[in-house]
Formats: sequence, C-alpha cells, structure tokens
Amino acid sequence: MVRDLAEFFLWVGISGAGIALVCAIVALVALAFGAAGIAGGASAAWIGGALLSLTSGFSGQWIPAFAAVGGLIAALVLGGLARPLVRAFQARPTPQRPEVTASVTLPAPAAVSSAKPAPRIVGVRTVASESIR
Repeated sequence: MVRDLAEFFLWVGISGAGIALVCAIVALVALAFGAAGIAGGASAAWIGGALLSLTSGFSGQWIPAFAAVGGLIAALVLGGLARPLVRAFQARPTPQRPEVTASVTLPAPAAVSSAKPAPRIVGVRTVASESIR
C-alpha cells in the first residue's frame, strides 16, 4: 500500500517543504525587524510544514525534509545577524529638509449668537449641551 502511495507522499512532502521554507523566510524577516510575535507564529507554522515534508520519506526521498530543517536554521542565523544591520539603518540620521510654510489667512470666527438654542426633544444631556445654555 505504501508503494502505491509513494508518489503522492513525495508531492505532499515537497509541498510541505515549500510551506516550511516560506515560513522560514517570514521568520527571517520578522527577526531582522525585531517582530518577535510574528517570528514565533512563523516558526510555529513552520512545524506543520516540516511535518508534512517528512511524508516524502515514505517514497525514499529525504531531501524535502532536510531542506525544511536547513531553511529554518539558516533563517534563525541570518535573522539574528541582520538585526544589528537593520537597527543601524533605522538609527541613521535623516537629511534635513527645509521647512515649507504657507501663509494662509483664515477668516475671522463667526460672531456668537446670544439667542438660546432650540430645546432638545430627544437625546441625552451631556456636559456640552449644558454649557450651551
């Protein structure tokens, strides 16, 4: 039975390795930018892809499983090495741009009417409605 399903297991393993590698890339970028929650979520999703990549072992192919494991190891190492570079890039001074100021003349505020506002029929009295009276 396993021999009959060997081809199917190979493709499941290859797709699992693909999922695991995508999750490893997301973990690498998240580690580089310091997003620990996203890195943890991507690593957790990587586990599912790595488990799927193990099914290729039923057909005698272990390369997808090795690629999935190697992908996460490389992502964790490279993400840790890229973090100081990203911090240095974010902390660099930005060139000063000249301030653009526009002189706009605003119209004078409308005169406040001394007439009482119309009584409210429905609604909730608030501090703002009390201060109008």
